[in-house]
Amino acid sequence: MMQYLFIVAFFVYLAAMIALGWYVSRRNRSGEQFLLGGRSLPFVLTLGTTVATMVGTGSSMGAVGFAYQNGWGGTLYGIGGAIGILLLAWWFAPLRNLRFMTMSEEIAYYVGANPLVKNVIAVIIYVASIGWLGAHIIGGGMYLAWLTGMEIHLAKLLIALSFAVYVIVGGYTAVVWTDSIQALILFFGFILMAVFSVEAVGGWDAMLAAQPAENVSWLALDKIGVLPAVSLSMAILVGILATPSFRQRIYSGNKVADIRRSFVCSGLLYLGFSAIPAIIGMSAFGLNDSLDNASFAFPHLALNVLPLGLGIIIIMAGLSATLSSASSDAIAAVSVVMRDLYLMVRGKMPPADKVVLLSRFGLVFTIGLALLFALGSNNIISYITHMIALLMSGLCACALLGRFWPRLNWQGALACLLGGSLCALVVSFTPDWSAYWGNPVIPSLLCAMLAGIVVSLFSPASSVSAEQALEILTRERELMEKSDGQNQEEEIPTDANLTINNAGAK
Repeated sequence: MMQYLFIVAFFVYLAAMIALGWYVSRRNRSGEQFLLGGRSLPFVLTLGTTVATMVGTGSSMGAVGFAYQNGWGGTLYGIGGAIGILLLAWWFAPLRNLRFMTMSEEIAYYVGANPLVKNVIAVIIYVASIGWLGAHIIGGGMYLAWLTGMEIHLAKLLIALSFAVYVIVGGYTAVVWTDSIQALILFFGFILMAVFSVEAVGGWDAMLAAQPAENVSWLALDKIGVLPAVSLSMAILVGILATPSFRQRIYSGNKVADIRRSFVCSGLLYLGFSAIPAIIGMSAFGLNDSLDNASFAFPHLALNVLPLGLGIIIIMAGLSATLSSASSDAIAAVSVVMRDLYLMVRGKMPPADKVVLLSRFGLVFTIGLALLFALGSNNIISYITHMIALLMSGLCACALLGRFWPRLNWQGALACLLGGSLCALVVSFTPDWSAYWGNPVIPSLLCAMLAGIVVSLFSPASSVSAEQALEILTRERELMEKSDGQNQEEEIPTDANLTINNAGAK
């Protein structure tokens, strides 16, 4: 009986999200509105969607499961995420003024609008977005399968269909509004879960007493080790600095000040939130230290600790975490398809009056592809950290060097990407190195940075200035943004003050 109640509650919740998405996005007539919300997101919506995206599958399934096994180590996910979003606010929020649409545009700007770099990075971003989507489908599918008893592959399919519907219907506007509602639900639900789970295990002292001694050391460093702990936080930090969905919050914001405020508030909230998954995971361990899969710690508490009505709220909070992050990554992926990959394959920008329709087809294809990859894995933390090291360390290195080191050229950018991926593969397939580092993120990022610097210094500097690069990219983008011959209302900035620290000028 309880399983059927969960299923009914899930579909009611999903119907509400679809209805909300449709209502707030009824005026989505242009590609820019569908993909970026018209670049006019206010502070409140930017805050809501950023928080919801941060508190995603990793926090609900991954971090709680990690805390079940490693105690206070569960806070490492939140610490890395908080630092990442605060750095993003300070370093990259001013890019809003350059009107980029995708991160591949941004990186290409740093290296003279080089088309090869833009195309290669567009492919990497698209693959990385599929990786993030796969992680959300894995987490949500495992969660739903545990709660309802349905077969795991069917649960993953249902999760993929769930967020696909309202994203396809409403685009980015639907994503940010549903994210904001989901952020309230998940924060309320997680806090309630922490309170009730501690009470169920017999109180704070009883929860701590039930843990192995090394699990309650500071950040569980006695259990995890200092370097693997730093590596885990770095994996999340690098992921935020290089994840396209967070960049999209910058490109779609109303103004730089609002973006910065929302990111700072998100980071501080997330830092405070970081202890909650650890508390939930340790409470689950205190109640049952023999779960077959630690990732089920969160739903185990929802089923066995809470009253039925409250349990349903908590379950919706967990699903909100998955759906909010997945919808954000889906719309970021299709933005890359429409802005970059379409041009790469077809040799021209998509017609302005076809962008919305083509974006919806792109969403169907992208989510379907992510689902295929997700069907073959059930380990969320491993999936995320290895995917970040392989695909995103080089991307993060490109962004950091381009932002702060004007000498970076297109050869150096490609060297970053190649060096980071090769290093991640070597570390992953060398057991002693993998055990030493915990995951390949740190050596991968260092190798990527070093490769980019060395190759840039031993190859010619770019002859294209930042202003020229911005003009090239703007002309391309305008072909897709203009509709029926109408120009965008906002003037494209090209003055030196908006070429962030003259990054990209050679």
